[in-house]
Amino acid sequence: MASFENTTNPTPFGFFDNEADFQTEADNIVTFIKRKLGDDILSVELTKKQIWGTFEEASLEYGSILNQYQAKSQMVQFLGMPTGSLSGSAQRLPRENLEYLNRAAEPYAMEAGIGGSYDMISGSIQLEKGRQDYDIYTELKNGVGDVIFNSGSNTLAGRKTKLKISEVFHFNPQAAYRFFDTTSAVNYLNNEFSFESFTPETIFYVLPVFEDVLRAGQLDLSNRVRRSNYSYKLMGTSLRVYPTPSQADPSKLWLRVMYHPDPLNPAYQDDTIHGVSNLSNIPFGNLMYNRVNSIGRQWIRQYTLSLSKELLGLVRSKFGSIPIPGSELTLNGTDLVSQGREDQTNLKTELKEMLETLTYDKLIEVAAARSESIQKQLKFIPMPNGKAIFMG
Repeated sequence: MASFENTTNPTPFGFFDNEADFQTEADNIVTFIKRKLGDDILSVELTKKQIWGTFEEASLEYGSILNQYQAKSQMVQFLGMPTGSLSGSAQRLPRENLEYLNRAAEPYAMEAGIGGSYDMISGSIQLEKGRQDYDIYTELKNGVGDVIFNSGSNTLAGRKTKLKISEVFHFNPQAAYRFFDTTSAVNYLNNEFSFESFTPETIFYVLPVFEDVLRAGQLDLSNRVRRSNYSYKLMGTSLRVYPTPSQADPSKLWLRVMYHPDPLNPAYQDDTIHGVSNLSNIPFGNLMYNRVNSIGRQWIRQYTLSLSKELLGLVRSKFGSIPIPGSELTLNGTDLVSQGREDQTNLKTELKEMLETLTYDKLIEVAAARSESIQKQLKFIPMPNGKAIFMG
């Protein structure tokens, strides 16, 4: 029969048919398998194509197990990456990144108002004398007087998503006075009456930035506690204002509202949503045979043998025995099937146990334990001639 290279469609899938190393090994594997199954003494009822098929299956199984453990070690680095950019990544060492942690922290940043993908909308509601309840979705208007949910220029037009009220105020804060000297009683009065000038009492301090930040926080708290004449309660889509507006109250209530984002359609462009999301769409290719070292090739040979045992056992199990003159010959098909499957289980278990100790997390643990052990040993080494070595 022709060699592997000269045979048409020698394997079922043809993943490695054009690879030189695989072609050479395929011809040698036939001799190896048949001799291991007793071909020099007994007839082995397997064709070359059948053995080549088990060889391809063994190579695919080895690559699949390695890819699984590569994904287990580096799944965090792959998440969100374009699914078409990692071809051959099973042969690469990805750089560490914090993308996954940033994504996990984003909801907390949104709640704190320091990041995330909330849609922040500023608008106003026209207050009416004697009326407490105002519908945010139908009465919140933008700067030109259009209802925000009906504004064609707004990306939220026509949508009613869950909202969060960030701020409600009924005045324009005069921040400069309190920022420069928050303890000034005169400045508090000037700000209360919205005078647009600095007072003689204002003192400009040269202060570190952190104190400016603290003053800004104090200013915000002062606004909320000292200035506000209103409180509110969100009831469904309505904002209930306390106390009931009177004739002397300002005409508008200003709101900053955040709308919860659609997880699959955030407010900003985020291509990572369409990227790697789980094990099934990491674009690992087949592990090419020419990239497999001697350790992997020996495992593939042994796994090919176990598959061939199972296949030969299935062939022989078609007939339980064969009649011969004066008696009958019992075939060992059942035993071969059992042996082949047991060998496959043992080989995969052994490989997975070894790979489990070689995941990146385990390697870090081993390195840390080794460093700690070295430090303990160094404590018992005497200093030469009483001299100390200082490092760092």
